[in-house]
Formats: sequence, C-alpha cells, structure tokens
Amino acid sequence: PMNNPEIVQFIRENSSLFWHIPDDKKEEISKEVLVETILNYGDMKAVVRLLNLMGINEVADIFYRSTSVSNRRKGNYHELTLNFFTHLFRKYTQ
Repeated sequence: PMNNPEIVQFIRENSSLFWHIPDDKKEEISKEVLVETILNYGDMKAVVRLLNLMGINEVADIFYRSTSVSNRRKGNYHELTLNFFTHLFRKYTQ
C-alpha cells in the first residue's frame, strides 16, 4: 500500500534518517520501518509529528507488533527507546 501524501512529505522532511534506503524507494517504506526509524533516530519534533500523522494507537500497535515478533526485531530498537516508548504507550493508549 502506498503512503498517503502527508506521510510521503514527512518522509521527505526526515530523509536523512533513512540514509540506508535508496532515494527512489524512501517514499514506499513500510509503516514498520517508518515507526522504527523515527522512534530510534528522530528528534522530539519528528516523534510528535509521527504521532499526529498516524495516531498514537496505530504507532503503539506497530511498535508492539514489531517488538513482539522476535528478539532480533526487538533488537532493532535501542534499549532506551524501547524502555521509553513502552512506558509512554502503556500510559497513553488502551
């Protein structure tokens, strides 16, 4: 599924965070890659914008799905990121 125009613009604005993805593929990244990258490497402004664009519940669902798949996938998140967002999502989502 294609990302909506707002997500595409957000990816463009944060393009440097996706340095490992070829420029012509960045706008097609999955929501899982988007969430993981922004939570790990984005600044607070980017995180807040992500939460506003996708909604905190969707971001939390993607985060929890990714971290529960396997230890390898969970290992994609920095330890401090994992801890912070686990607490944040527990407090502010259902």
